Amino acid sequence: MGKIGKPTNFDRPSFYISATLGEIIEMSYYDQILESSQHLKDRVGHEPEVAIVLGTGLGSFADKIEVTHKIAYQDIPNFPPATVKGHEGALLFGRFNGKNVVAQSGRYHFYEGYNMKEVTLPIRVFHFLGVKALFIASATGGIHEDYEAGDITVVNDHINLHYENPLQGPNDERLGPRFPDMSKAYSPRLIQLANEIAKAKNIRLHNSIYAGLPGPNLETKAEYNYLNIIGATVVGMSTVPEVIVAKHMELETCVFAAVTNKCFPISAIKEVTHDEVIEVAKKAEKKITTIVAEMITRI
Repeated sequence: MGKIGKPTNFDRPSFYISATLGEIIEMSYYDQILESSQHLKDRVGHEPEVAIVLGTGLGSFADKIEVTHKIAYQDIPNFPPATVKGHEGALLFGRFNGKNVVAQSGRYHFYEGYNMKEVTLPIRVFHFLGVKALFIASATGGIHEDYEAGDITVVNDHINLHYENPLQGPNDERLGPRFPDMSKAYSPRLIQLANEIAKAKNIRLHNSIYAGLPGPNLETKAEYNYLNIIGATVVGMSTVPEVIVAKHMELETCVFAAVTNKCFPISAIKEVTHDEVIEVAKKAEKKITTIVAEMITRI
C-alpha cells in the first residue's frame, strides 16, 4: 500500500490507498502506534529501557546521553512537528550509564492545536518500544507559599482540569483497560528513590500535587487562589495527559517540576514572560538532571 501523505490536521486519522483495490482505507490509532514504533525499531535496532521527556528542567540531559540515533519527528510516521520555542523536535536514542535510553526532545502540548491522542502518541510508542520506566520534567507555577522560583519538586499526584481526556472515545483493550485506576499514577517506588537521592545530595526537593490546565495563557490571580484552595501546589500546561496514558499502559512514571514563577500568596505574583520562565528553569535544571541521572543508574 502507498501512503497518500502525512495529514496536517491530526484530528483526522491517517489514510492509505490500497494498491490492489484502489480504495482509501482508514488507519486506526493502534495501527499508527504500531507503524511508528516499528519504523523506529527498524532504524535503531535496540530496545530502550528508559524514556525521558526532555521538558523544561531536563533539556540539558540530552548532553549526557551517548546518542547513537537522532530521528527528527518529520521522519517518523504519524508524528506531528514540535512548534514551541526551544523544543527541538526529535527522538534521541543512545546509552546512558550502561542503559539503553530514548529521549523526547520537544514535546507536544494541547494548546498547540493537537488533540490528546497526538499529544500522547510518543508515550504510546515508548511502551511499544519496550520502555519500562518514564521520566518527565516540565515548567510549573508554584502555588504553595513555601515554593520559590528555581525550586524543584517530584510530583506525587495530580488534579486534571483539562476539558479533554486522552482516553476519551472507544477503548482499545490492546492499549489498556477502559477504566484505569489512577491512585498510583506516579510510581511510589521512584518517588521514594528521588527523595532519597535528593537528601543524600543535599538538594531541596518538594513533593507536589500538579494541577493540569490546557493553557496557553498563564492563570489569573483568582485561578491561582482557587488552585491553592483545592489542594494543588504547582500548575502547568502539560504532563497530566502523558501520565494518564502511561498509567493506562502500566508504564512506571516519575515526574519532576521546575518552579519557574511564584504564584502564591497572591501578593507575590509578578508578570512573567516565556523567556523569563525558561531562564529560571535553567537554574533548576542542574538539580533535576542530577537526581534523574542517579535514578536511571540505580533502577
